[in-house]
Amino acid sequence: MSTSTTTPTSRVFSSDNTAGTSPEIIEAVTRAISGPAMPYGADDGTATVRHRLCQIFERDVDVLLVSTGTAANALSLAALTPPWGSVLCHRESHINNDECGAPEFYTAGAKLVPLGGDDAKIDPEELRVAARHKAGDVHSVEPSVVSVTQATETGAVYTLDDVRTLGAVAEEAGLRLHMDGARFAGAVASLGCPPAELTWRAGVDLLSFGATKNGTMTAEAIVVFDRSLTPELAFRAKRAGQLTSKMRFQAAQLDAYLSDDLWLRNAAHANAMAARLQEGLKAVPGVGLLGAADANILFCRLPQQVTEALLAEGYAFYHDRWEPGVVRFVTSFATTEQDVDHLVRAVARHAA
Repeated sequence: MSTSTTTPTSRVFSSDNTAGTSPEIIEAVTRAISGPAMPYGADDGTATVRHRLCQIFERDVDVLLVSTGTAANALSLAALTPPWGSVLCHRESHINNDECGAPEFYTAGAKLVPLGGDDAKIDPEELRVAARHKAGDVHSVEPSVVSVTQATETGAVYTLDDVRTLGAVAEEAGLRLHMDGARFAGAVASLGCPPAELTWRAGVDLLSFGATKNGTMTAEAIVVFDRSLTPELAFRAKRAGQLTSKMRFQAAQLDAYLSDDLWLRNAAHANAMAARLQEGLKAVPGVGLLGAADANILFCRLPQQVTEALLAEGYAFYHDRWEPGVVRFVTSFATTEQDVDHLVRAVARHAA
C-alpha cells in the first residue's frame, strides 16, 4: 500500500491568529521550564528583552510584557488619556471595532472619535480639524491622544512621511501619539526602515508591540518611549491582571522572537505570501483587487459563486463583513507558497 508524499496544504486564510508558533519560540519556552526564576518581571529573561528592544529602537525604553494586544492598547491609551478625553483613531481601527469597549473601560470613559482616510489610514487634514474641535470646552470631551494602526486593518502601511505628518499634527495640538503595532513587524519589513524612525523619532509616545500574530504564543509588549509614563503603566498593568507572576515564559517567547531577526524574517515571509497571492489573483478574470496590500492582508472582490465554492471546498476566510462580494485573505509566517498557489488555482477554477 503506497502513501502520498504530497505536503498537505492549509486552506485557512481567515487570520494570522490561526497560525501556530515558531519552533524557535517553543524551544525557548522549553528551556525556561527548568530551575527557579524571580517572579513578576524580575527575571533575567525580562531584562534581556528590554535590552534587545533598547537596541532595536536605538534608545533607552521601558517595556511591560502583557498577554494580549487588547491589553497593550487599552492600558497604553489609559495612561495617555483622562476619563474626559478623547482618542482620535481611524473608523476601521481595531480599537474602534474589535476590542469590545476595552479602551473606554480602561480609560474610565474616554471617548473614541473615529476619523476617515483611504486604506484605513487617518487623513491628516481631518485629524487637524478633530484635534482642535471643542478643545478646552468643558461641555465636550477633550482631544487627548491619536492612535494609529500599523499596519492598518486593510493591509496598508503608514509610510515614514505618513507617521511624521500625523506626529507633527499631534504635537502642534498638544496631543499624545499611540501606535497599535499588532502587525508592526510587517510594516517594518515592508518599509525596510529603522524601527526608531517609524516610532519615537516621529513622535510616538507608546507602542503596542505585537508578536502573537507573527509567531509567539501569549506574549505582547508595551514599549514606552516617554518613560515618565512607566510608573502609571506599571500600576495599571497590575490592576488589570497583566503583571504575570511567571513572566519568564512571556520573556522567553519575546527573547527568541527578537533574536536573529526572527520577528522580521517571519513578517517578511508573511508579506511575501500576500504579494504572491495578489500577483496570482491579478490574472484571474472576475477578481477585483481592492486597496493596498503592503503587508499580509489582501482584500478583493469575488463573484458570489466563487466565494461559495471556496467555502464548500474547505477554505476559511472572512467575507461579506464589509460589503457584499468583498473578501479578505490573510497570510502568516506559516503560510507556504504551495498554500497560496492552491488557493489561486481554486479561485481560477471556480471563476471559470
